[in-house]
Order: sequence, then C-alpha cells, then structure tokens
Amino acid sequence: MTDVSEDFDLVVLGGGSGGYAAALRAAQLGLRTAMIERHKLGGTCLHNGCIPAKALLHAAEIADRARDAQLVGVRATFEGMDMPAVLRYKDETVDGLCKGLTGLVKARDITYIEGEGRLSSPTSVDVNGRRIRGRHVLLATGSVPKSLPGLEIDGNRIISSDHALVLDRVPKSAIILGGGVIGVEFASAWKSFGADVTVVEGLKHLVPVEDEDSSELLERAFRKRGIKFNLGTFFSKAEYTQDGVKVILADGKEFEAEVLLVAVGRGPVSQGLGYEEQGVAMDHRGYVLVDEYMRTNVPTISAIGDLVPTLQLAHVGFAEGILVAERLAGLKVVPIDYDGVPRVTYCHPEVASVGITEAKAKGIYGADKVVVLRYNLEANGKSMILNALGEIKLVQIKDGPVVGVHMVGDRMSEQVGEAQLIYNWEALPAEVARLIHAYPTQNEALGEAYLALAGKPLHTHDQC
Repeated sequence: MTDVSEDFDLVVLGGGSGGYAAALRAAQLGLRTAMIERHKLGGTCLHNGCIPAKALLHAAEIADRARDAQLVGVRATFEGMDMPAVLRYKDETVDGLCKGLTGLVKARDITYIEGEGRLSSPTSVDVNGRRIRGRHVLLATGSVPKSLPGLEIDGNRIISSDHALVLDRVPKSAIILGGGVIGVEFASAWKSFGADVTVVEGLKHLVPVEDEDSSELLERAFRKRGIKFNLGTFFSKAEYTQDGVKVILADGKEFEAEVLLVAVGRGPVSQGLGYEEQGVAMDHRGYVLVDEYMRTNVPTISAIGDLVPTLQLAHVGFAEGILVAERLAGLKVVPIDYDGVPRVTYCHPEVASVGITEAKAKGIYGADKVVVLRYNLEANGKSMILNALGEIKLVQIKDGPVVGVHMVGDRMSEQVGEAQLIYNWEALPAEVARLIHAYPTQNEALGEAYLALAGKPLHTHDQC
C-alpha cells in the first residue's frame, strides 16, 4: 500500500445517506475529510432504494389517477404501462440528484475516492492500492437485500428489490415474500401497474411494526384494491414451475406466480471489510455495535446507518452522520430519540407514524393511563376532494402529552413533519389545539384531531 501524502481528520467508508451526511457536515465544520464509496455516491437510498422506489410509486399514482379520472369529470383512458419509459423517468430523477450531490461534495472540498475500501487499522482505510489515514474512521457501508435459508435469489424468477427496480416489464402475477415496508410498497406499485399481487407475511399483520389499527386499515384498503395477502404463516420453500415460481408455506398452502419478490428486509454490509480483524464488535447478524453517540468499542472508530442496529431509514442515517461529525468537531451533541423519528410507508394509502404504538404505551404506562382518539379523514374536506380516505390516531398519556401519532391515508407523509414536532416537544393537546391550521388542507386534519383530544371537536364527534 502507498500512504497518501496527507492525513485527514475523518475518513468515511461509505458514501450513502449516513456517510455523505457525515462528510458534508464534517467539512462544513472545518474537518479535513475523505470519503470512500465502492459503487455510486448516494448509496442505496439514492440508487437502489428510497428515490427510485418512490419514482415508481409516483408512476403508479398517475396510473390510478388515469383510471379514476371519470370520477371527477375528466375524460381520460388508461392504456397500460410503458415500463422502459418509466425506468427512464426513474433514472433521470436519480441522475439529477446524484449530480447535485456530487457538486455538493466537490464544493465542500471533500476528497472523494471511488473504490472498494477496507479497514486496515483503527485509523486507516485501504482503497485502490492507497492507504488513507485519518484521526477518526466512520464506518457507513450500509446494507443489502436479505433472503431466507434455502431460498436463492436468481435475479430472474426469484428477485430482490434491486432487481424489481430495474424490471422492464410488468409481471402478470407476483408473490411478494414479506409484508413490511419494501413488500407493501412494491405490492402497491405493481397492482397499480396491472399485476396480480399476493403478499405473504409470516406475522399476523402487514407492516407489523406499525400500530395494529394502522395495519388493519392498510389491510382493508389492500383488500378493496384487490391486493391479496396471506398472514400468520411462515414460508417453507419455493420451487420453479413451467412458467414461474411456486411458494409453499409451513401449513402446506401453495401460491404460484410469474415472479417471486423476496422482501424480507436488509442485512448489514460488514463481512470481509476488515472490521473483525481490527477488533470492531459486531452481533451475530453482522451489525456493528455502537453506543448512543455512535461510538464502537474501538475509540477511533464510529459506525452509522444500516450498518448498525437502529432504524433502517435514510433520514436516520443523515442524523447519525451529522451527530458523529459534530461530536468529532467538539460540539455538544444529544443522542437520537429513535421513537421520535418519523416513519413512512409510501404505498397507497400511505402509512405514517411517529412515537410509540397504543400497545407499547399501555405496556409502559398502564392501560388506564392511556387515552386514544381516532379521527376519520372523511371529516376532512381536502381528503374527501382527493378521495384520500383513512384515519389519524393519537395515543396520549392521560392528562399528559401525545406519545404516538399514527396516520393512514394518501399524502400522510406530508403531515408527519408537524406530528414529529408535536411529539418531540411533548406538546399537550390543549397547546396544539390553539394553533390555527389552514382550511381546507389535509394538514388541518391533524389540528382537528387535537381539537377533539382537547375536548372541543369541531367537524367530528368527540371520540375519546
């Protein structure tokens, strides 16, 4: 290896959401920063996750709008999907954002190196025959799609989300193994594109980490859309058929389709990168273990993002990266409250939440100390205009703040910003009820829910 001629204050291994956020903030604070990325700047979120998936979901929304145009007096017809054109639209969106990010990195004077990096000491990373040294190393190597034992992803009939994002046709039928965020988003998009979709989830609900009422509302909406799902029975095996794939469950039930999308989560990229050799502690799944300040057991090494066992969300990676950069720059930092992070599933309808579920609240505070209000979006004028029906559910500590906001309905992702402010500021219902929300907006529904929780409902009955 050839040492570089200069040392850095921070060497970031990984240029995804967490890694580039850390690099940008570190450089802004005057730290000499190097960032190493093996694939493309922006990582999974920009190239194989958040952005391309949401582009497909937007195309799906347009398809649904075309089908339903006559409901609002617009003469339009839906003639089908041009998937090569959809993929071009997706790729143009990704490329534009990537160019913008590349410009930011260059403007901040960050040394960016594209290549396969490997941790070679507690203060260095080897890449492209060079040894990049730093006062501190940040591991941000992200995650990849997982599979199950005995289930081989072939990229043809049995595919991962990476393959699904570049599929140049609409499958006639699809089985989606996994009813979490990735699974239901693809189920929603493919159904809108015209596929026959069945979701198989081993737990008892779709999006099982969400509040149970939110899961049930999504299931009801999926049934109405004709998206089939089988809950509560785990996968056993998959077999090739003449025209596709057969999935067999533990109870013997069978499903057949053209393709099988394996959407059982993502696992950390941590093997073969020198972590173990340098003494970095990991759990049995390969996640790097960190404390609340993202420090590993090696004093000169931190880790963030999908590599650590926190929420696998791009905006969590941003926050963790910024925290590390500011800590290294000597600023006072506060650990992240992961319950206070907004969470969104971008299917139709959307599922958005912040805080804890009703069940968790009752487990912590006792059932008699928890107040629940459910506000139906049918009482909200803008939601009725958009035919974006659903519900907002508030979970409150009796005579105290709201500890959970759970929303189901189209465009609820745009309402979760205010919800997280209310949760993180521990605002009382009466305090939020004093705020005036614009009419008619969907955002007004959140204000109306708090009016009802404060005991003065306007366009709805008191449901407490």
